[in-house]
Amino acid sequence: MAVYVLRRIVWAIVAALLILSLTFLLLYFTPETQLTELQFQAAQAGQDPNSVGDAYERYHGLDQPISVQYIEFMTNMVSLNWGWSETRSQPVITAMAEAIPYSMMYAVPSIFLSTILGIAIGLYSATHQYTRGDYAATAFAFFGLSIPDFWFAIVLLVVFGGTLGWVPILFDTSVATVSYANVKQLLLPVTVLTLTSVASLMRYSRAEALEYVEAAFVKTATAKGVGERRLLFRHIFRPAAVPLATILVGDLVGIVFVASYLIEVVFGIPGLGTLSYRAIVNQDTALVVGTVLVPAFLTIIGNLAQDIAYTMLDPRIDYSDR
Repeated sequence: MAVYVLRRIVWAIVAALLILSLTFLLLYFTPETQLTELQFQAAQAGQDPNSVGDAYERYHGLDQPISVQYIEFMTNMVSLNWGWSETRSQPVITAMAEAIPYSMMYAVPSIFLSTILGIAIGLYSATHQYTRGDYAATAFAFFGLSIPDFWFAIVLLVVFGGTLGWVPILFDTSVATVSYANVKQLLLPVTVLTLTSVASLMRYSRAEALEYVEAAFVKTATAKGVGERRLLFRHIFRPAAVPLATILVGDLVGIVFVASYLIEVVFGIPGLGTLSYRAIVNQDTALVVGTVLVPAFLTIIGNLAQDIAYTMLDPRIDYSDR
């Protein structure tokens, strides 16, 4: 098992190097918008645009061979020197360090709630198939999967923030992290994210658990008098947890990748999604690269954790030849 885990870690490092190399090539062949702007301003002022361009390339090391630029790029990535944000006038890593805690405030509770509720409702629905509870859970799942996140977020904000006044409409960064006021303003973002994740995870949990509810070894355990709780968690949930590990990683990446953009823009949360959105709008290339690389690295780490979880959840998996 140690060799298997070591190989997976090596593959994760190779994947990270490939992502960084591809990012470098994209940046290398992408025209410098700031250089074009400086040359345009120099031409308007009666200066030589070419001399301004040469000075800009020497200052940023763009006149060096591609191999030198690649080594410098990889060294900066490893040392967390991810460049300078022109629009925020601060290092990219500092801007991201300031934004990530705001994303974690609603993403972490949503992940925990959706994981627990999604699996619990899915198992209940599978073991109580074709009952009123199963039909209610299925209807809830279809509602959560069908409704658009941004539309549901706006409706909740209008009803509970604008009409009833129960929650603030604008996110206030001045309130303490551990306070009742912060819980109130995070209530709606967590609700919106959790609804979609619970619905998705519940459907997968139900489908996977149904494969084992009528299995021969479950019927044998029932005939031997195994308790309902032990039967549910040891004989149904444990084998169903192996494919569910893939769904958990997908939900985590989905929240960071997609939902954060919509949720943070709607609720005005200054998190990683809002930072990336404003960087794209303002064409801040260094900041865009930094905010995109974080979810990419999270995906690699999630896949590595998923591969290791496979071997722990199902001892029948043979990894000796992998």
